[in-house]
Amino acid sequence: MKFIHTADWHLGKLVHGIYMTEDQKLVLQELITIIKDEKPDALIIAGDLYDRSVPPTEAVNLLNDTLYKINVELNVPVIAVSGNHDSAERLSFGSSWYKKSNLYMTGKWQPDSDFIEIKGVRFYAVPFCEPGPIRELLNNTAITSHHAAMKAIVDHIAEGIDPTVPSVLIGHAFVLGGKTTDSERTLSVGGTGCVGSELFSPFSYTALGHLHNPDAIKHEKIHYSGSLMKYSFSEAKQRKVIKIVEVHENGEVNVAEKPLSAKKDMRELNGYLEELLDPAFYTKQKCDDYLKITLLDEGALIDPMSQLRQVYPNVLHLEKKTAIRDQKNRNSAQLSKSKGMTDIDLFKDFYSQLTTTDWSLEKEKKIMSIMSNAGGREEQG
Repeated sequence: MKFIHTADWHLGKLVHGIYMTEDQKLVLQELITIIKDEKPDALIIAGDLYDRSVPPTEAVNLLNDTLYKINVELNVPVIAVSGNHDSAERLSFGSSWYKKSNLYMTGKWQPDSDFIEIKGVRFYAVPFCEPGPIRELLNNTAITSHHAAMKAIVDHIAEGIDPTVPSVLIGHAFVLGGKTTDSERTLSVGGTGCVGSELFSPFSYTALGHLHNPDAIKHEKIHYSGSLMKYSFSEAKQRKVIKIVEVHENGEVNVAEKPLSAKKDMRELNGYLEELLDPAFYTKQKCDDYLKITLLDEGALIDPMSQLRQVYPNVLHLEKKTAIRDQKNRNSAQLSKSKGMTDIDLFKDFYSQLTTTDWSLEKEKKIMSIMSNAGGREEQG
């Protein structure tokens, strides 16, 4: 049995004020071409079909058109789960009758959720879940983290797993040790948003979404497909692929990849303004890529963004290396300065950064009184 593992489509994504919808349309056409060539038995979308819970109309239409081509015209079953960017309720709409055409959209996990069996492989759809709802659903007060929630779900599923039948879990989670980028929305503060890889041992293959790097984790049975496109400059050096997974009757799995190539890449360029505007340089560049440019010039420049956009129309971010260096120096100087300051001096410095109102002796007396009272309570405690 063969399926294609994708995730993190993020339809309707806005990057530095630019909607990615047209670029996403081209990448999805590439995916459809791969599906025609590979003739998989199913397509997996492991969460974050949309970039936000209320996506723009263009994104909804694009998903509708894409799923129609894949599921109806090409007759390929589709199994999708909601991610942390999606609205679970919206993705669940119509799911009961979508199943009639082998389109399985799971917005919320339920204890009575059944597996989906396709050509001898059982798929278990586990959408993104916050700990709170799972705690209430299973009446288990010990569920206080994403790890505990996922463990409870997997334990529940494992009770009904037939070890003689290959099984695949489809989920949207941050596996401990995975490599992150600026594109992923933080699931929680601290480490409570992570789940341990050991939880997925009952399954022949775990198809995950959330992390955009297809190499986010190295594990024989646990895989991230990564996002279809680069959605931040922290992804500039990443590969973008879809994973083609073959599951054999004995549960053994073979994973292959096919690259995806966006029409406009997302890249970083460093150089002096004069050099970047030199035809000898830019004629060798793909100038319509989405670019983050770091200028190495030391002195003041007159409207460099306008000059650059005449050659590179899709410059999304511009910065000067000297500005970065100066900020680091200021931060370092501020840290050194603060080491020799009293508590009241530190507060006065903090106050001056937040307000234009003058500092006064009356304010100083009030703050010193508060500090004194707080210190007294600490000593008593």
